[in-house]
Amino acid sequence: MKIIVTGGAGFLGSHLVDKLLQRGDEVIAIDNLLTGDLKNIEHLRSNPNFRFIEADVVKPLPLDLEANPDLIGADQIYHLASPASPNINSPKSYHALAFETMQVNSLGTWNLCELAKKIGAKFLFASTSEIYGNPKEHPQKESYLGNVSTLGPRSVYDESKRFGETITAAFIRSKGLDGRTVRIFNTYGPRMADDGRVVIEFINAALANKPIPIFGNGSQTRSFCYVSDLIEGIVLAMEKGNKGKVFNLGNPQEFTIQELAEKIKQLTGSTSEIKSIAELPEDDPLKRCPDISHAKEVLGWEPKIGLEKGLKTLINTLNPRCSFTPTSEVG
Repeated sequence: MKIIVTGGAGFLGSHLVDKLLQRGDEVIAIDNLLTGDLKNIEHLRSNPNFRFIEADVVKPLPLDLEANPDLIGADQIYHLASPASPNINSPKSYHALAFETMQVNSLGTWNLCELAKKIGAKFLFASTSEIYGNPKEHPQKESYLGNVSTLGPRSVYDESKRFGETITAAFIRSKGLDGRTVRIFNTYGPRMADDGRVVIEFINAALANKPIPIFGNGSQTRSFCYVSDLIEGIVLAMEKGNKGKVFNLGNPQEFTIQELAEKIKQLTGSTSEIKSIAELPEDDPLKRCPDISHAKEVLGWEPKIGLEKGLKTLINTLNPRCSFTPTSEVG
């Protein structure tokens, strides 16, 4: 198959590209490198089935079939392009890139839905667990409508992803698009950017024996999915998920942020202090955990890699002196 992946030089996108190439697909990765990194796909440059286009999908030209005839005949489009870091201090966060985040999830999604219709490709929109906001339902099912502020600092990401889902659903309903949506919960693994997301920030602090920074008292919860599990779920959603369906993808094992910090400190043998640096940021969810029963039933998918095994692999990647036995990264 010929497959287009937007955000193909990013953390998740590059792992998805690896997975597709490994099974023999032809892959065209599109990325404007705003948060993506060429080093994530450098190992693919000599692969004859891989092509990289540096471009912004918000603009029509990259998706123009006359300018890019290679797009003709694509069977599938995975739309993963978007900043994703919630760290307000990171220059690559969706806070710092507010307008770019809103554009790629609205205009970019619209452009890609149009392209998918034009060339007859199946479409997958990568949404986020953030559309549930600070949830009043726990764990979160796909039927939950969310508790989201349209005005808060996280809204540029939360609401643009919600609108991306709306665009996708409208194209499915009114224009016959063969589309589906996945809502991605916290994911970690090799190639994560050092942009302040909690797992990588905690590991880097622990390896340097610096204070591990938490907000509040650390009782807020998250679930953490290893990247290879997540990528398997995304591919299954495209392959087996029916038109119009939405799937939560994440690991339903729930941990407090304090527990995550303690686990990382233990695994790295760090002398770091676990230190509360501030109150919880505005609109920061107190609980976040997916109900994946729909993905289990329809896709036959559930995560296989537990938190300790996944953390050991990532720690090994960041510091090879750690003597863990690594897990397979993808597939």
